[in-house]
Parts: sequence; structure tokens; C-alpha cells
Amino acid sequence: MDTSRILIVGAYGQLGKALQAQYPDAIAVDRDSFDMTDWEAVRNYDWSKVDVILNAAAYTNVDGAETAEGRTAAWKINATGPGYLSQVATEHGLVLVHVSSDYVFDGTKAPHTEAEPYSPLSVYGAAKAAGDIAVSATKRHYILRTTWLIGNGPNFVRTMMGLAAKNISPTVVSDQVGRLTFTSTLVAAIDHLLQSQAWGGIYNVTNSGEPASWADITRQIFKDLGRDDLSVTDSSTEKYFADKIASGVRIAPRPLGSEMDLSKLEATGLKLTDWKSELATYIQDELKEE
Repeated sequence: MDTSRILIVGAYGQLGKALQAQYPDAIAVDRDSFDMTDWEAVRNYDWSKVDVILNAAAYTNVDGAETAEGRTAAWKINATGPGYLSQVATEHGLVLVHVSSDYVFDGTKAPHTEAEPYSPLSVYGAAKAAGDIAVSATKRHYILRTTWLIGNGPNFVRTMMGLAAKNISPTVVSDQVGRLTFTSTLVAAIDHLLQSQAWGGIYNVTNSGEPASWADITRQIFKDLGRDDLSVTDSSTEKYFADKIASGVRIAPRPLGSEMDLSKLEATGLKLTDWKSELATYIQDELKEE
């Protein structure tokens, strides 16, 4: 695979940065140089230099998508844009890799398989589901459904580390259960599927290990930091957002069961690392950067 003929769309985000590190000679673009929601810009791009499109772009403000402005943005970036990429992939015979989400499901049938019917609860989830459908229309595609992404950027682990640095014992949601997905794992999965030329279609991608709640993940973060003096108070999702909802803030419904069935991906020969092991490594790397 000639990695110089890879186009990374959404190159400035957590996943985009990790993909650039994996493929340093790839073509890296973001909104300032390539607007995938503009059909004329997409159609007129020089696709003769591209064999593979890696779509790491996404609107991820789940609650923001419930507003009038956010709803439009979510659908443009998560559905319309991937649809345009699917069209040019078909026209030029390109491979399209697209990253999706557990939010395309309502969280009642975990662990989720690749064959589970769509059942999104939120605007964000509906837009992501529409993007999946659009991408699946092109012949040579990989749709990677992932959860709880952690990489080089604002994320849950960094937030909890920041609270620990301020000696804050937080209240954290305990009824949402799933696994962290580190960008290193997601990039490894993308590279594995491309290099092995695995059968196209949908693959679930998260780190392996025992599923856990956000509250339990926070306890593991504090343990890895050596901060046993900090405590974590469990809260239901409903109670956690009650005050915001009462004040009129629109909060998107969340799927409570986010565990993904990883057997299809593992059957291709990829060994997925345990999220606890990857978390410990991530925290140590973060501490070295301070």
C-alpha cells in the first residue's frame, strides 16, 4: 500500500493526529483546506492522487446537536459529507474508511454486533447512522464503529486527570457501560484491515477487556495516578443531567449499553489490547509530558 496516496480527512482531531503519525507521508486535510460538506469542493478535488480516503472528521457535540444550529451541523458533517465521499469513492474506485459510533444504537442490546439494526436515540446518533448508510453505498468501504475515544486532544481521561490535580473527588455516571477506545488501537485496526485487505464492511473497534462504567473508569484513572485519597460518587445518567434539563438545557439521550462485540475484528487476526493496560500507558505518557 502506497501510504502517500492516502487522504486523511479531519486531520486535526484526535484520530486525525494519530493517523498522521501512522502515515506521515499521507495527504492531510481539514476544514481549512477541504470542506467535505461542499459537493463542488469534493467533486473537483484532484482524486487522481488518492487510493484510500480515511474519514476521521465528525461533529461530536452530542448535546449541541439537539439545538437548531447544531442539528444542521451534525447532519452536514456526519451524514452529508460522508455521502459525498462515498460518491467520489464510487466514481474513482477508491477505498473509503469511515469511523462510526455506538450512538447509532439505543444501548439496549449490548454487546452490539455489526448486524444489529439501527436504533439511534439522539440527533447525533441519527446523523451517524445516516452516514453509515451513505458510506455503505460504495463498494470498497470499511465502517468502524467505536466508543469512548481517547487520544491527543480534549477527552475524558484528561478531564479526570485535571480534576485529580486539583484534588477534586467527582460525581460520575455509573449506568453507562462500555470500553475505552484509544486512538492507537483504532489506527492499528484501520492499518490492519487495509494492509491485510480484509473483507470490507462494518467492524466494531474498541479496546478489549471487561466493560466498565464511566465511574469505574474514573476509579481506575485515580488508581493509576496513585491517588487513592480521591473518591468517586456514582450517579445515574438521569440524575447527573437533571439540573441542566430543569434549567432548559437540551441534553441528548445516551445509550446506556455501549459494549461492542469484537469477535468479527478479532477473527481477522488483530489482537486488541485491554483498555486498562492501554489506560496505564496513556497516563504515564501524559505525566511525562507535564
